[in-house]
Amino acid sequence: VQLQASGGGLVQAGGSLKISCAASGRTFSSGTMAWFRQAPGKEREFVAGIRSWSYPSYADSVKGRFTISRDNAENTLYLQMNTLKPEDTGVYYCAARNGRIVASSIDRAEVYDYWGQGTLVTVSS
Repeated sequence: VQLQASGGGLVQAGGSLKISCAASGRTFSSGTMAWFRQAPGKEREFVAGIRSWSYPSYADSVKGRFTISRDNAENTLYLQMNTLKPEDTGVYYCAARNGRIVASSIDRAEVYDYWGQGTLVTVSS
């Protein structure tokens, strides 16, 4: 199983960027997928997650600005990021879990079985 994240780059504050995560080796259409990020010198944190047949969940810091979505036919996860801020800078990792989880666990890194290599997003002020 591989998760390949892509689409990161340098963007000015207030700009937008869309990153993708292509899964191969198995389908996660009935599972849970999420984005985490890690800023320099900080711990990895939850950004957004989406369970199968359920509403997405977001960290408070990105609500109203980021949108997570998935294309089950393409086995791909997306994160549309708008109104980017310098504090959004970091390496963004996609994660996936085979089965369902309870909503309260979606932001816990330890529940995910697979991780991508990360894509760097840099927001300049």
